[in-house]
Amino acid sequence: MEEIRGVKTLEKEGYYEQCSFVQCNFNSADLSGMRMVNCRFEGCDFSLAKLKNSSLQEVKFVNCKLLGVQFSDCRKFMLEVDFDSCILKLALFSGLKLKNTRFRNCDMQEADFSEADLSGAQFDGSDLLQAIFFHTNLESADFRGAFNYSINPETNRLRKAKFSIPGVTGLLDSYGIIIE
Repeated sequence: MEEIRGVKTLEKEGYYEQCSFVQCNFNSADLSGMRMVNCRFEGCDFSLAKLKNSSLQEVKFVNCKLLGVQFSDCRKFMLEVDFDSCILKLALFSGLKLKNTRFRNCDMQEADFSEADLSGAQFDGSDLLQAIFFHTNLESADFRGAFNYSINPETNRLRKAKFSIPGVTGLLDSYGIIIE
């Protein structure tokens, strides 16, 4: 795997396969049309980066800052991403098929998962404060290690989803009841 360090710009509509990007700054960069296959990003800053028509296949993000990234602008075909210890505040995942995606130890405050397919997804150790779940498929998703989530069971699919106590109280927020 080729390692790339500290780069700010990439080839316009470039193709990168089996590359490892370490401590690169893509803050506000236009990465539209990029094709990334089996790549790893470690310690990179993608805040407000543009990903219009980008292809992310088997892409892993580790310790990355992805503030406000609109993943919904990526190509949907064969989209496969994995996140470990990332900051994903205000990220947009609406309408995406992210079956079995792993979000481990991520700060996902105010992320938008409206109308996404997150069946089988894992959220272990992730903060989902004010994250939006609306008409989201969460069947068999694992929230046992997640916290601060609020999910309305009436507007989302939750069959066989896994929750733990006390986090499960986030399923009752929409009812306005008091739990002590």
